[in-house]
Amino acid sequence: MHSVETFELVLVLLAVVVALHWAARRLGLPPATALLVGGGALAFVPKLPTFTLDPALILVLFLPPLLMDGAYFTAFGRFRRHLPGILSLAIGTVVFTTLGVGVVTHWLAPGLPWAACFALGAIVSPPDAVSARAVLARVRLPRRLSALLEGESLLNDATGLVLFRFAVAATLSGTFDAGAAASSFLFLAIGGIVAGLAVAGVWIFVVRRLGDHTLIVMVSTLMCWVAYIVGEAAHVSGVIATATAGLVLGWYQHVIFPAQVRLRGSAFWETVVFVLEALVFILIGFSLRGVLDRVGGIEAVSTTMAIPVLGVLLTVTLTRFIWIFGVDGLLAAFRGMGFKRARPLGVRQATVMSWAGMRGVVTLAVALTLPASMPGRDLMLVTAFAVIFATVVMQGTSLGWLIKRIGPVDQDPPAKMHLPACEAAIASAMAEAVEVHAYAPDGTLIHPRLLEEYRKRSEITTRYAEDADAFMEGVRTHFDVVLIAIAAGRTELIRIHRAGLIEDEVLHELERDLDVEELRIILQRGD
Repeated sequence: MHSVETFELVLVLLAVVVALHWAARRLGLPPATALLVGGGALAFVPKLPTFTLDPALILVLFLPPLLMDGAYFTAFGRFRRHLPGILSLAIGTVVFTTLGVGVVTHWLAPGLPWAACFALGAIVSPPDAVSARAVLARVRLPRRLSALLEGESLLNDATGLVLFRFAVAATLSGTFDAGAAASSFLFLAIGGIVAGLAVAGVWIFVVRRLGDHTLIVMVSTLMCWVAYIVGEAAHVSGVIATATAGLVLGWYQHVIFPAQVRLRGSAFWETVVFVLEALVFILIGFSLRGVLDRVGGIEAVSTTMAIPVLGVLLTVTLTRFIWIFGVDGLLAAFRGMGFKRARPLGVRQATVMSWAGMRGVVTLAVALTLPASMPGRDLMLVTAFAVIFATVVMQGTSLGWLIKRIGPVDQDPPAKMHLPACEAAIASAMAEAVEVHAYAPDGTLIHPRLLEEYRKRSEITTRYAEDADAFMEGVRTHFDVVLIAIAAGRTELIRIHRAGLIEDEVLHELERDLDVEELRIILQRGD
């Protein structure tokens, strides 16, 4: 495909993304499902050029920013608190699923070598960070489940990739060393952490010395790709390097970024992530035609591969249930024996966790890297796509319904301070600071209005903290009037500009002030 045609195709896909997102919102469907199905349908539109995914490019282009976004917004305190459970999912579930899929595949397709069967297991075993983000963004989960699923999606790709590499090598060479595989995994994981910390350290050093807000946003955006590429270049886990750097970025951005950088960077980053995430799913669907062409069309799939594919899909689903409920049963037994630190999820929470196992971009990209000489390559490609399609469509669409039906319970203890009390503490600290600087050295009050404003704000937030619900009933009408006043001011500003009385620079500056004021009111309203 010519480069201009590729660019035109990307523009068409972006237009389709907008249409499918709009349709998904109108129909109440997860956008990921609509994009995947829409991309699959688009692949069979006559006269559209054939699009071939470069797996290496797909991984390096899409995975780092989406991993970084997940790590950036991860609640680090809960991540650290639930790290044993996260590792159980990111390592234990992936290994168990790989073994289960390998056994079932060899049973249904006995002609395949054992190592090739386990390679297929490694391809389909890790739930995908992109798929998890796309689905979890539309549902509300208890904090413990959110921490477990977010942490799992950050780390499990590394496990799957290591298992895949060793399974492929074992298939082609005929030898496998379990000890070497385990030590290699430890090296890749620890090396990824070190590489991520090194990149994050350089980022902190550079950002603290940059005075330009645009450059800070740019350097911070590039950090995800730098971490991934550095990790891969050092022959360690680029996935873990990116996740580590993202956790550091999310922790330090509060004290390093000026407010303007946070506002501008968040808006820019949100748009970038939206585009990349949407393109991932539509490109996965769009690649369906190429996968079917490789294996001989739909007839070949239905006649020779249907049973193994269905067996793998059922195994992928069941092994996650077996592992999560098995581990939860052990935790319940330990707690019954007096181990208070053992905290089982419970049946409702374990059911939701077990059903939230969507696959996505990593599964397909890894499948496309299979060598041409790999036994069962066509079966692996079809199975990878079938698992992605089935998990995203079936599990992604029904997860919200399942959560509402089951009603998982938030088992994490509540924070020691709630939002109104925190706001009152902030307002009090601000009032004390103004109190100190409101007077001249000789004791003369030089900022009376400022002092009165902050004292009043502290008093109001204290009343708000005492009874937030009752207080907000009266305050909302106040905010409504303020929003009406801001709208009137904006209308007058535009009228003045349209009349040619002010320059564009004045329009932009005053409009920005009104926008910031409106955003502040909307946030205070809790909208």
